Amino acid sequence: MSYTLGIDIGTYETKGVLVDHDGRVVAQAARGHKMLVPQAGWAEHQPEEDWWGDFVFVCRAILEESGVAAAQIKAVACSAIGPCMLPVDSSGTPLMNGVLYGVDGRAVAEVRELTNRIGAETIIARCGNALTSQSVGPKILWLKRHRPEIYANTAHILTSTSFLVQRLTGEVVIDHYTAANFSPLYDVATQSWVDDLADDILPLDKLPRLLWSDEIAGHITAAASEETGLAVGTPVTAGTIDAAAEAFSVGVDQPGDMMMMYGSTIFIILCAANPVSDPRIWYAPWLFAGEHASMAGLATSGTLTHWFRDHMARDLDAAEAFPALAEEAASSPPGANGLLLLPYFSGERTPIHDVNAKGALFGLNLTHTRGDMYRALIEGIAYGTRHVTDTFAELGQKPTRLLAVGGGTKNRLWLQATSDITGIDQVVCDKTIGASYGDAFMAALAIGAVSRGDIAQWNPVSEFIEARPDAAYEENFALFRRLYEQTRDIAAALT
Repeated sequence: MSYTLGIDIGTYETKGVLVDHDGRVVAQAARGHKMLVPQAGWAEHQPEEDWWGDFVFVCRAILEESGVAAAQIKAVACSAIGPCMLPVDSSGTPLMNGVLYGVDGRAVAEVRELTNRIGAETIIARCGNALTSQSVGPKILWLKRHRPEIYANTAHILTSTSFLVQRLTGEVVIDHYTAANFSPLYDVATQSWVDDLADDILPLDKLPRLLWSDEIAGHITAAASEETGLAVGTPVTAGTIDAAAEAFSVGVDQPGDMMMMYGSTIFIILCAANPVSDPRIWYAPWLFAGEHASMAGLATSGTLTHWFRDHMARDLDAAEAFPALAEEAASSPPGANGLLLLPYFSGERTPIHDVNAKGALFGLNLTHTRGDMYRALIEGIAYGTRHVTDTFAELGQKPTRLLAVGGGTKNRLWLQATSDITGIDQVVCDKTIGASYGDAFMAALAIGAVSRGDIAQWNPVSEFIEARPDAAYEENFALFRRLYEQTRDIAAALT
């Protein structure tokens, strides 16, 4: 028997899976960690502990649980949250905490300055994306200005996946899908690093070597073998961002396929026949040469349900809280008895790109219950999601198939409300393990053990969620849009 290993570092948890050549799960392991918020608007991880430490723990746990010999693992692939910004020295040692993706808004001034200096239209034309809190380039410039001593000692800027691959193989690489988020340092037409748009951010030789996700980056070193238990010489792929691996895990592979990832954030990926550049969404080359993807993401989704549980449902046992809250919310009708929630508790990413946006629960009166509020929370996330899917439709990118993935698919209220509010049916595949399963499939693909179409056999569709439109949702979605517009200036003034 031969096996492949996939490990994914998420915002709050690391998951790993060992899979045989037919896609059967042999062993799984997970380990939790925290997102650090050292000050409002910042978001960080500790790379040695949260990324590498978790990888080693999960890897060894899987080897122990499965009893599989390391030599039988024929390839490894990893993914992680992204895009992140991590400066390392010449030995690959992190010089600070990893700065997370779009939930970290520390580089607002640099985003504004670079946009004004280069020009928004030029950035879109060359980079495929507007500069936002998701962009790594402005965060590197922030590092140069605010942590000059760290910048001076930086040998490479890595992202989370790059850091893992470097620890495993000694190779400093990054996949094109992730690299496209390093605007304005990546040109989507030439698919290469560039510095002609802003030559004061970073010398290009400090950026990783570019690869496609199905390419082998290197092989397990003796040092990595000693820590992880993996066999020396085992191939390791270039990896990618967790959302892309999650999409791949359920067969998002053809133009028109869309993934809706229900996680700590909502993340959407649409495989597209051609590149589409619009400041409201993101573009990147897909995981393979010559293919394209359009993306979008909310800043706060599953994280918001945890916030509500921790602060509004302390009387409930943590393990049973979500089913209990869903039951309470089920007694509230569509529209949550006149409550509206803006889910912008960490600002917002697509399509409004407003780091100053604030969360709000509007319309409260003395008759409202916790069930009404929890339903309003779920509906608020779904309204934010509809704002994104409507934007895709305006750009001529309606999905032909929508595949729901992630831990949030267990929240039936959330899943059904999203279909009802967006008007889009969803399918759920048999295995909802997520990105780590997509990593295991990518590892098998990289060594020629499977073809891309085999994912349909590895992970067949098991459930269909049919949209059930409701007039209350249509009315409240219009009010949701107005509520943000009419409170935007107040929210900005509160910062």
